[in-house]
Amino acid sequence: MSFDPGPLAAVHAESAGDRWTLVFVKDLRHPPEKVWAALTDPERVGRWAPFACDRDLGTTGPATLTMIDGETAVPLETTVVRAEPPSLLEYRFGPDILVWELAANADGTRLTLRHTVADREWLPKVAAGWHLCLLVAGRLLDGDPIPVIRGNAAYGYGFDDLQDGYSRELGVPVR
Repeated sequence: MSFDPGPLAAVHAESAGDRWTLVFVKDLRHPPEKVWAALTDPERVGRWAPFACDRDLGTTGPATLTMIDGETAVPLETTVVRAEPPSLLEYRFGPDILVWELAANADGTRLTLRHTVADREWLPKVAAGWHLCLLVAGRLLDGDPIPVIRGNAAYGYGFDDLQDGYSRELGVPVR
């Protein structure tokens, strides 16, 4: 099967003490309200994200994100820390922090994802994973959905090439 994941997104890394944040920017052709729904509605989230969620993420409080890789499902206790529809969503699971910022622009929405991890060496892998997930989300928003790409299945969709490209962009060698 031929699959083109498209060009790399705009990315950079920020450090804060012993933690690292991937900043991943993607423009989507839809208004912030529509993108917000894709980020928070459990039915929509499960169609593009590496996880399923047990409730709408558009309000603060506890939630469970279940990471999915084929037949393996790992539930992670999560806390939605900030939910300011349709512009800001922040949640934490384990040591990771995800902050989704949505800003209207002339063509729709500029999505800025800030994903904080403990190990800098994870940044290219995280970028490649979000690249594929947000490609699927964009197609879902466009009304031309494709199956979710997550877990080990991502290797069949150019994950290694994306990881290598983001490694160069971020100046972080792939292990």
